[in-house]
Amino acid sequence: MKVIGIAGWSGAGKTTLISRVIPYLRQQGLRVSVIKHAHHDFDVDLPGKDSWVHRQSGAEEVLVSSANRWALMHELRGAVEPALPELLKKMSPVDLVVIEGFKSEPHRKIEVYREANGKAPLFPNDPAIAGIATDASLETTLPVAHLDDIPAVAAMMRQYAIPVADVLAASVSQA
Repeated sequence: MKVIGIAGWSGAGKTTLISRVIPYLRQQGLRVSVIKHAHHDFDVDLPGKDSWVHRQSGAEEVLVSSANRWALMHELRGAVEPALPELLKKMSPVDLVVIEGFKSEPHRKIEVYREANGKAPLFPNDPAIAGIATDASLETTLPVAHLDDIPAVAAMMRQYAIPVADVLAASVSQA
């Protein structure tokens, strides 16, 4: 299992890019999963549904299962947010885990940069950025792919993805 991050400022188009790259990678025979970091109070459950009622009642975890999918919701209830390595350990084995967000973590990343976003690029200050997907002309020695060149972005992601064991080992050495 390999890991590659997709990082960038809010509004840069990370989710859109990932949603375009995943079908391309699947056509190449890869199994892909995503870990998405949310900076706000989010919910994947609908108020009033049984699983929501169970969580609101105080359940630590609620697993919902059907013939089509299952989902496990874990309430932190004031506990510290799990670090990326802990989340990676919870993932089922696949060929590639794409990490959206977690831009301050040290795993290898592809930056999504849009000039119209009005923010400075991350790559000059983040040595973990291995390449850039952008609609702008940037001065850099890093590999650059246009946001609309999905085969090039996918190739960059595959080239720079690192084994999950390396991400986990790096987190241990930084602790």
